[in-house]
Amino acid sequence: MKSNLATALAVAATSALLLPAAAPAFASVPHRAVSSDAAEPNGQSHGVADRPANLLRAHASFAAMQEHFAVPDGSGLYREQIPAESGDRPYSFEWPFSQAHIAIADLANIPGVHGRGYDEALATASAAQEHYWHAEGGTTGLPGYASYPVGQYGDGGDYFYDDNEWVGLLDVQRYLTDGDEVALDRAREIFALVVSGWDTDPSHPNPGGVFWTQAPWSQDRNTVSNMPGAQLGLRLFQITGEPYYLEWSLRMYEWTNENLQRSDGLFADHVDLAGTIEPTVWSYNQGVPVGVNVLLYEVTGEKRYLDEARRIAEAAYRYYIDEGRLADQPAFFNSIFFKNLLLLESVTGGSTYRAATQDYVDRVWAENRDPDTGLYVFDGAHTQLLEQAAVTQLFAVLSWAPGEWRHLY
Repeated sequence: MKSNLATALAVAATSALLLPAAAPAFASVPHRAVSSDAAEPNGQSHGVADRPANLLRAHASFAAMQEHFAVPDGSGLYREQIPAESGDRPYSFEWPFSQAHIAIADLANIPGVHGRGYDEALATASAAQEHYWHAEGGTTGLPGYASYPVGQYGDGGDYFYDDNEWVGLLDVQRYLTDGDEVALDRAREIFALVVSGWDTDPSHPNPGGVFWTQAPWSQDRNTVSNMPGAQLGLRLFQITGEPYYLEWSLRMYEWTNENLQRSDGLFADHVDLAGTIEPTVWSYNQGVPVGVNVLLYEVTGEKRYLDEARRIAEAAYRYYIDEGRLADQPAFFNSIFFKNLLLLESVTGGSTYRAATQDYVDRVWAENRDPDTGLYVFDGAHTQLLEQAAVTQLFAVLSWAPGEWRHLY
């Protein structure tokens, strides 16, 4: 595997770019999800001038992730950070692994032969994801992904509902792009777990909401445990038509709006059981509600949801981009933020958010990438798997045909 990945820069020619001579032998098979760049929702054709460069950078980012983070023991798992420190565990926690898994899935969904070249890596990541699956169940009695590998690779850990939701969203994307029924079944299991995390005690301040974790040291209910849950439920409703998914998605959506949304459309982080709101405005907590409103518009046809998606996106654009706060956000929050904005533009047309995404990754490539290792360094000392995976995701989805952004989250 590693020898194949080390040559990932050498992709088949997509433009007049000069590519390395030793190109891997990608199978000449039409990709599962190819669509035209013409016929965008507003009648415009998105330009594709940056896609060849994004493709090369996606390959390079992935190759560096595999070279430096992949653990060579046959597990398919990754390290948490590079360079490692003495107290680091052998493998990453579930949240970083899930983002690496998503990065590979995003690469595999690049149209044409380039995406097909990642099918083997995706199969390896999908198998390795199951090293975190804890079939015995957590505190609510339902199975889910533990925060650390179980079985021969680790002793497991607490369940985090957002960690599980990201995998569920990946699973529905796999179903939408590949027709993967096994992934769809797992997404259903994950949604059931999320519903089991709903606060049912009416005596609590701000009653309701999905808790962030089953760990006993936190009783917070977060934007990130509720809005991605709503997004997962809406995707499942789109696929199955079962009202249960829509009803629960609306419950999570409405609770978050009522308790954590500010008047300008932006979302605070969480509320605890004392009723204290943690006001930090993280970028991913703005992106996911945009995506939720887009999906609500699609499943209901009600324009008010699309208007709300636009309102949140515009408020977030002002806050992070116009007012210069984006660089203060972790790359792994920004990847989720931008991917939901691209989902919005798959419906509304235009290119404002695509241009912002491109500008962000271009600056990260120029300012944060170590050309000797291919790793992205944001703190001057370490590269987190989360960071490498996040940048890889963005270069990958910017290599998609824009019509395919409708499958994002």
